[in-house]
Amino acid sequence: MATKTPRAATPNAGKMSPCVWLYSSLLTLQYGAQPLISKRFTRREVIVTSSVLTCEIAKVVCALILMAKDGSLKKLAKEWTLVGSLTASGLPAAIYALQNSLLQISYRNLDSLTFSMLNQTKIFFTALFTYIILRQKQSIQQIGALFLLIMAAVLLSIGEGSSKGSSSGNPEQILFYGIVPVLVASVLSGLASALCQWASQVKKHSSYLMTVEMSIVGSLCLLASTSKSPDGEAIRRHGFFYGWTPLTLIPVVANALGGILVGLVTSLAGGVRKVDMAAIELHML
Repeated sequence: MATKTPRAATPNAGKMSPCVWLYSSLLTLQYGAQPLISKRFTRREVIVTSSVLTCEIAKVVCALILMAKDGSLKKLAKEWTLVGSLTASGLPAAIYALQNSLLQISYRNLDSLTFSMLNQTKIFFTALFTYIILRQKQSIQQIGALFLLIMAAVLLSIGEGSSKGSSSGNPEQILFYGIVPVLVASVLSGLASALCQWASQVKKHSSYLMTVEMSIVGSLCLLASTSKSPDGEAIRRHGFFYGWTPLTLIPVVANALGGILVGLVTSLAGGVRKVDMAAIELHML
């Protein structure tokens, strides 16, 4: 008798729980507000690696508090293994660490509308990598919606980027330090989101535990890169918190809470639906 290969659980598109909609709405607000508050409260002198590392620490603290609250922290010592942790969270952690650094660079060189539009291209890449890794197909309607959303993002971004470039007189900086980083970050976000969905739905890894593991691994990757990177040299020369003010913590904490929401929505609804719902609600605001 032929045996059937088990497949990854596919979130039911027709039965979205109130928690998913709540988390998605909060994630939408964070998506829309993050470029604005980062541009407003982060000075250009702030070293990118210092803000990313501080954000990862904030994610770990918030996730551990939530784990202690729901009682899962007690089970961690009995069930956690290093091999399982690296398998589920190691690669996504390294990818997200690089993505966060690219986004921090892009925040500073694009206006908020252009950044938000280009950032929505992660929907396409999430759908692509979800199909490659989990073999989850999208319906014709979903493919059409994704195509229209990407086309709108590209067209609006071209218009905003052209006007921004003509007014600033430095289009190369906008291209190489604004547009290119956010597009590469979108590709990485799609890959990492698919890997996280695989870990949560196939490996049954909790979202809070994945947040802790990915933040720790990502921080270790960033710390290792400081030995040769320009940011590492700047930290050694000026100090870790060079250019910081108390208000710099606002975008850092907001980004950390957004990371936890991403993990929750991905585990409950899937990566494509996560970015799809966030994008739809963001365009409705």
